[in-house]
Amino acid sequence: MLAALLDLVLPPRCAGCGEPGALVCPLCLEEVLREPATRPPDPAPPGLPECWSATRYDGAARRVLLAYKERGRTALAPLLSAVLAEVAETALAAHAWGHPSVGMEPARPARGGPAGRSATPARGALPGRIALVPVPSARAASRSRGHDPVGVITSGAAKLLRRRGLPVTAAPMLRQGRRVADQAGLSSTQRAANLRDAFVVIPSRTVIARPSGGRADAVLLVDDIVTTGATLAEAARAVRETGAEVPLAITVAATPRTRERGRNPVARHAGET
Repeated sequence: MLAALLDLVLPPRCAGCGEPGALVCPLCLEEVLREPATRPPDPAPPGLPECWSATRYDGAARRVLLAYKERGRTALAPLLSAVLAEVAETALAAHAWGHPSVGMEPARPARGGPAGRSATPARGALPGRIALVPVPSARAASRSRGHDPVGVITSGAAKLLRRRGLPVTAAPMLRQGRRVADQAGLSSTQRAANLRDAFVVIPSRTVIARPSGGRADAVLLVDDIVTTGATLAEAARAVRETGAEVPLAITVAATPRTRERGRNPVARHAGET
């Protein structure tokens, strides 16, 4: 956690380019939030929800995520929470549960987000109560990092969305049910096999909590990065076994990938899934 302490006592340097003056400079922020859009892996694994992300996993966006997740720059959590909130709001507006433009309000600047490029779903366009479910980290990884990177920014995004009037809550209802091998260097087929039945629902959280009690009507899965989609597909399987609808998954970034042609795509970092 030395990096987190240094962020408190020293003038900040941009996590994307190293320039002094801000945790993330304006130019790097533009790369982190290029444009919320669908960025599905190709090929997509069976059961993968519709995937939305803020940007591609390269350049400054990759450096910012690595600084937050692996190098202790936990002060980046509020910014990444705001990025996730933008992605969630845009995805909800575009999806509208199968009815594009039905019940949609005109785009407006987002409050609390870094860019304000999203449209807000009108209340009638939503399925009801929405749970943001973070993809769980292995307990050993969380211990070594000293924090739960995806869980923290999921909670932050849910708080921002509630301030905008959306019926959203964070619901950390998944855990790893068994150990899985390091995903780095595995093909999409190998990753799917590695993750098969890896996630389980925490028994006390099968009824997803919300401020007024009761079940959520739909789940948005949350992760920091999507590469092959195997992790999100496995998380969706586990959540759907509770009877919940899982139409969407949101991430900060998506690894640019092309359809495999007889070779394994190699993730550039062990944290990519």
